[in-house]
Amino acid sequence: MTSRYRADEGSNSLTPRRRTVVKAAAATAVLAAPLAAALPARAATDAPAFLHGVASGDPLPDGILLWTRVTPTADATPGSGTGPDTEVSWVVATDKALTNVVSKGSTTATAASDHTVKADIRGLAPATDYWFRFSAGPTDSPVARTRTAPATDAAVSGLRFGVVSCANWEAGYFASYRHLAARSDLDAWLHLGDYIYEYGTGEYGTRDTVVRQHAPTHEIITLADYRIRHGKYKTDTDLQALHAKAPVIAIWDDHEFANDSWSGGAQNHTEGAEGTWTARQAAAKQAYFEWMPVRPAITGTTYRRLRFGKLADLSLLDLRSFRSQQVSTGSGSVDDPDRTITGRAQLDWLKAGLKASDTTWRLVGNSVMISPFAIGSLSADLFKPLAKLLGLPQDGLALNTDQWDGYTDDRRELLAHLRSNAITNTVFLTGDIHMAWANDVPVDAGTYPLSASAATEFVVTSVTSDNLDDILKLSPGVVSTVAAPVIQLANRHVQWVDTDRHGYGILDITAARAQMDYYVLSDKTKADATSSWERSYRTRTGTQKVERTYDPV
Repeated sequence: MTSRYRADEGSNSLTPRRRTVVKAAAATAVLAAPLAAALPARAATDAPAFLHGVASGDPLPDGILLWTRVTPTADATPGSGTGPDTEVSWVVATDKALTNVVSKGSTTATAASDHTVKADIRGLAPATDYWFRFSAGPTDSPVARTRTAPATDAAVSGLRFGVVSCANWEAGYFASYRHLAARSDLDAWLHLGDYIYEYGTGEYGTRDTVVRQHAPTHEIITLADYRIRHGKYKTDTDLQALHAKAPVIAIWDDHEFANDSWSGGAQNHTEGAEGTWTARQAAAKQAYFEWMPVRPAITGTTYRRLRFGKLADLSLLDLRSFRSQQVSTGSGSVDDPDRTITGRAQLDWLKAGLKASDTTWRLVGNSVMISPFAIGSLSADLFKPLAKLLGLPQDGLALNTDQWDGYTDDRRELLAHLRSNAITNTVFLTGDIHMAWANDVPVDAGTYPLSASAATEFVVTSVTSDNLDDILKLSPGVVSTVAAPVIQLANRHVQWVDTDRHGYGILDITAARAQMDYYVLSDKTKADATSSWERSYRTRTGTQKVERTYDPV
């Protein structure tokens, strides 16, 4: 396979906006046996099986993290807590036929880890394609491709990543994953959060039609529940195909736990009736690290940093584990300096990493939008004093305080750090909001464009999760035609927004520019949905601004 790097390797409030419809149906669903629903059909046999595919993630210059889940017996389903200890071996080779083996080993899969397996392979060559396979008894897994990162000091001329977020199983099919898997040019793919959703059947985002039912059918709360839900997702053939094609780099957002989660709870969590938040959060995290090829750089979090030669480093954030509780829309307490979205330690880590970076581009994997999104018609010189007097947010009337808009002191500190240290070429890569955006990130939104832009942001739409046209039950494009101009008029740093479509992004990076190509699906409810290019935006080195470009890479 031709190298994509082209490198010289030597050198809560519990009341606001609950998204669920009702939970009454969940009471009877608990009595059902959902475990088998998390598995595809298989013949009754005692032979081990690899029913959830194989995956790799977190590429390093000398290593890669491999993952699989073995089903040792027919009844050892995800979340069952049963099944014998099973030896699982792996082999890594430089060719798809696995003849030139460079690494092999084995471990024991047990019920304690839900029979998931991780192998952190080291001693590999940088910027190199590898193939791998797992085996258990007489059974081999599919063979999958992965790729290491370039050497730390490599002069890398190009990188290309798929970018996705927000995949609600019940709202449609994962055709975005299929179209990404069909490509042969990805160095890795980024999942920016909401890999799974926690809701019970029909409770969220289906346009009144459950396209395909997830498991378990009730809202997930316990460790077994989260394991079953992860297992169900991993049966999707399009998701399996993408995991088998390139390494994933993933962070979590709220729905890996519960809607609008924060350090001490979630909007979609009722303390007591649904157990304690501490127990639920711990269960969600345990299942996530069992089922995802992610290295926890710090135990229990997903914030970490990866490097891709001298071209780019990627700081990955955890914006759920340490944040303060969200406040109500329109509350001036969003400006409270004691409130945080990152936590002090993570913000200091991010600032230090951005300042110390010697790469051309500083990418930030960011689960919720950092660019201000506010509606306010007063000029800045009138609005800000009035906002301060009335206790309103001084950056405008934020519409979504679950984003950085609800934690403006952290945002001001971070953007001031970029400006005062002359840190350029910072690009935030974002999911969560189920729309596609291309934004400048202004130092002062109220006076933009006269004030500076400190960074840029590319936001990808959802794989299937509801956006505005779904909520209003209109055809794609109708809402965006009306809404986009209004949004841009009130937010002049927003260069483009599409409120309606579903799809994915392709991020292509060279020394001269970082470009996001936005792709959309024909119909998320169709398993055979087609994909088409919609638009492209880029930021040229040194500018801290986005501009439209008229061809995909």
